[in-house]
Amino acid sequence: MSLASASFDVPGTSDYAYDWALVDVETSGLIARRDRVLSVAVVTIGPDGERTGEFSTLLNPGCDPGPVDVHGLTVERLRGAPTFDQVAGQIGAMLQDRVLVAHNAQFDYDFLAYEFARARMWLPVSQRLCTLALNRQVDPPTSDMKLGTLAAHYGVPQQHAHDALDDTRVLAGILRASLREAALLDLPLPLVTCPPRAESQFTPQPPKTPCAYRNPGRLTPGGPLRQGMKIAISGETAHARAELVGRAVAAGLNMMTSVSRYTSALVTNEPASDSTKARRALAEGVPVIDEHTFLRLLADVRAGTAHEATVAPVKEPETAQVRSVEPVSTTTSTAPAPKAPALPTLSPGASVPAPRQPENSVSTSDKPLTGRRVLVLGGVHADAAAARTRVVELGGSAAVNLSASVTDVVLLPGGENDRRIHRITALAIPVHDPHWLTAPTAADRRTGAVRPQDPQVMPRGGVIDLPMPHGTSTPEWYVTAGWAVQADCEIDVVAFILDEDEQVAFDEDFIFYGAPQSPAGTVRLLTGGPAEQTIAVDLASLPPATRKVVVAAALDGAATFGAVGAIQIGAAPDSSGAPLARATLDAATTERTMLLAEIYRRGPIWRLRAVGQGYDHGLDALARGYGVHIAD
Repeated sequence: MSLASASFDVPGTSDYAYDWALVDVETSGLIARRDRVLSVAVVTIGPDGERTGEFSTLLNPGCDPGPVDVHGLTVERLRGAPTFDQVAGQIGAMLQDRVLVAHNAQFDYDFLAYEFARARMWLPVSQRLCTLALNRQVDPPTSDMKLGTLAAHYGVPQQHAHDALDDTRVLAGILRASLREAALLDLPLPLVTCPPRAESQFTPQPPKTPCAYRNPGRLTPGGPLRQGMKIAISGETAHARAELVGRAVAAGLNMMTSVSRYTSALVTNEPASDSTKARRALAEGVPVIDEHTFLRLLADVRAGTAHEATVAPVKEPETAQVRSVEPVSTTTSTAPAPKAPALPTLSPGASVPAPRQPENSVSTSDKPLTGRRVLVLGGVHADAAAARTRVVELGGSAAVNLSASVTDVVLLPGGENDRRIHRITALAIPVHDPHWLTAPTAADRRTGAVRPQDPQVMPRGGVIDLPMPHGTSTPEWYVTAGWAVQADCEIDVVAFILDEDEQVAFDEDFIFYGAPQSPAGTVRLLTGGPAEQTIAVDLASLPPATRKVVVAAALDGAATFGAVGAIQIGAAPDSSGAPLARATLDAATTERTMLLAEIYRRGPIWRLRAVGQGYDHGLDALARGYGVHIAD
């Protein structure tokens, strides 16, 4: 393999010098638990950029190879190739004590983890680096972040796309160039810690069939069960639990694994027990019945109200366009009202219309900061948030980190002490005092590389229609949240899949770090680094009753978003796509959870709304508002 030079030639090498193992896999499908690796390539590189090893092989997966039109690996080509367990030891030796690098690294890491587990071995990887996430931080002036696009931008030759070995060689050139750009910008590497994994199950969990009926509410004393009621079971039962659940589901009930204030009834033969479900039922006033009563009521379950089916799109919009916001109700939890000043105060259980779209949601082409990306440094949170809001009002985009796309910096008191200021000076990025935001001029604009298309800037509360490419099915959309690296707390991005009652249909519709995808894989959580997480939504595969996917962020412990600062969200129709739209969201001061975005159906169209609604309570209270109980 030939790299562009004998070394990485990266300034500040100590912060970017690692032993690297660059990996690419071709697979029979997209679900790591189910599908198999068809070919794998590993190239090892030392801290100085010198290649230290290379290995590649086709693999016999023992199954259908899947989309041959994509990877070109037919059954005939794979016949006679080794199985993964036959080469796992050699691959493991190359990965040992190195940082795994891949483009969309979570994908490659997950597939390798399952293949190693099938071989009854540990995946010897403790850290990984995603070049896709790294380039989202660098933000080069490219039309997207695909491997081929970045290769062309960085001048790396690519000969055979979707060939594992060639893709890995291309990745080496992209890594070298990306590290150089990251060093120039003084960006911390988005390294992800990878805990040891040894999976024992290699088939996907069978998707739970969503209940076809709306929740009619709680069981009334002496009243019947109705289709759609949410039922939980706790403790020992005379009949097998699977039998009870199967009969209930067949009758049209929605069987839950936890208790919330939306549970219709708890079935238990030990109502006085100290189980989590029993305690929760008592606290929420959920009716409790024994197994005998439940079986008797199962004999006569009354008809329920079916979920309203969503309407298939009849016309595909071609471009994203920020538009006025029509009323979109948001059911809130019973926790204290949020303090975000621009949204109305919410009373417990209330629903409110979405806020009016600010006037800057219309075309920004004639505004003084159109096409400019402004980083605000220093100041107390309220002043920094006000400055970022002003940037958006003037047609610009507010940045949360230094990147290649930043055109201007506004320096508030204390900003001169920011560690990035020396890089900003070295890159000759114009630095302004706060008064500049009252009347910025076009003459101040920094000249630089021209971007094919700047993302649509969305204000807080702004809504766009999600365009659907002509001649294709509804694409998978990616909502990526990014923030400044935090030393004292962790941020978790989560998602809730909601029905027309703005409730989860069942517990698995809550996506978080402990359950990073829905059973059918339609909504997934992807981790790109300590300052970036993504929610991927396959709109075409969502259950018919789904009306909305809510994306939120939560802080651990006592930390608040006032200390974190702004969170940036970007929406793209592909995992490697450039963001179609972007919003920078500031909570006020004391919030610990924050609604970031909603993807929701309005008639035949899917839409994205930038929310920016903060709450003082924690993730458990936010989840309860959507019908999920989080056990301690």
